[in-house]
Amino acid sequence: MLVMLQFSKYQGLGNDFLLIDGREDQLTQHVINPDPAWVRKICDRHYGIGADGLILALPPRADGDLRMQIFNADGSLAEMCGNGIRCLTRFLADIDGDLCVQRWNIETLAGIICPILQDDGQICVDMGSPFLDPESIPTTLTIGSAGLPQGECHLGGTSLNVAAVGMGNPHVIVPVEDLESIPFENWGQRLEKHQAFPAKTNVHFLKIHSQNQLEIRVWERGSGPTLACGTGACATLVAACLLGLSDDHAQVLLPGGVLQISWPGRRGSVFMTGPAEPVFDGVLTPLLTPTHTEVLPQDD
Repeated sequence: MLVMLQFSKYQGLGNDFLLIDGREDQLTQHVINPDPAWVRKICDRHYGIGADGLILALPPRADGDLRMQIFNADGSLAEMCGNGIRCLTRFLADIDGDLCVQRWNIETLAGIICPILQDDGQICVDMGSPFLDPESIPTTLTIGSAGLPQGECHLGGTSLNVAAVGMGNPHVIVPVEDLESIPFENWGQRLEKHQAFPAKTNVHFLKIHSQNQLEIRVWERGSGPTLACGTGACATLVAACLLGLSDDHAQVLLPGGVLQISWPGRRGSVFMTGPAEPVFDGVLTPLLTPTHTEVLPQDD
């Protein structure tokens, strides 16, 4: 008997995801532990549905209400995603309707994350404390005078001053004077795979507008250029605070929109507030189910 696989597509500041509800433990192992080729196929914007990643809502393993499992567009498993967890929160609220609570404890590979659906529809997420120890990020950069991993990354004949922060996943922040004139894709791709980041890294180029307004361009690990990155916005604020470039709360401008990020007292949890919206619901055709996936060509 043919089983139809339902999905929903949501976006947070243009960072879009495919979401599948598996909280009743009804998904097959082909979906829960997918072949990366299948994830690449359904996330492909020409041969599949198109998305920056795939998110599964699964039964909890510990004390959470549910477990989030997220895959990047290249099929790799991700530890966490700020825009993704906001999309998951809006998805849960929409499908559960009147039965829905306003707060969830969601198990992730970065620990328990607690999003709250606010009355205005915005979603505030307690993202937990940032990781500043090099081994926990991970990075080979050493702790600098600002109290976080700092150093130079050499890209051929160019040296970039960078700082690293973990939000359950690795981030490198690169302050620049002008976001438009940098060779964004060249630097982003090379920094993602730089030897200073043994698990690869998300890359954020940062321009300071004021103590309360930051702007970043995002190169996400496993996805390339995206319109937004929630964990990246959090990591950027932490780095900017410690480097003396910003206050402990700021607007973070991304290509897809604005997030409000705060790190009260520069200790403890980082809080992210922003939107998430549905795009459409659908059902995968048999040719797009995990057991019928053709392998797409990959870049070298």
